[in-house]
Amino acid sequence: MNAIYPGSFDPVTYGHLDIIERAAKKVDNLIVAVLNNSSKKNLFSLEERMNLLREVTKKFPNVTVDSFSGLLTDYAVKMNCTTMIRGLRAVSDFEYEMQMALVNKKVNDEVETMFMVSSSQYAYLSSSIVKEVAMFGGKISCFVPEVVELALKNKFEGGL
Repeated sequence: MNAIYPGSFDPVTYGHLDIIERAAKKVDNLIVAVLNNSSKKNLFSLEERMNLLREVTKKFPNVTVDSFSGLLTDYAVKMNCTTMIRGLRAVSDFEYEMQMALVNKKVNDEVETMFMVSSSQYAYLSSSIVKEVAMFGGKISCFVPEVVELALKNKFEGGL
C-alpha cells in the first residue's frame, strides 16, 4: 500500500517525524507531500521545507518528499495513491481532520484517511509553537532535529 502524509511542515517537528516513522512501518511507500499554498504566509519557502524534510527523513528508505498544490484528492490520483495519513494530537484536531476526510471522500470516494494518534510526548507540539519559541530565542532542540533548529535560528537571527 502507498500512502500520502500531507501537510505544510513549516517547520517539520519531532511530532511530524513520529508520524512519518510509524506510518512508514505500515505502508510500502510513504509520500510526505508538502502543501504549496501561495496564499499562506509560511516562514520557510517550499524548497526549504522540502529540503529540511528530505534531510530528516533520509533514514527511511520508503519515504519520499514531494509537493502539491490544489486539491489533495487530485494529487492522490496523480500519484496513484488512495490512502491519506493524518496525525491527531487532540480532540480539537479530530473535528477538523474528520471534516477534511469526509470532504475528500465526497470528492473522491476511492480516498481513505487513516488517522494516527500522536505519541504522548508530542501531543502538545505544533509548528506554530516551535516558531514562537524560536522567535523569542527559546530552547527548541527538544522539539525539532538539529538541522531544523539551525534553520530556525538562521531565519530569526537574519531578521527573516
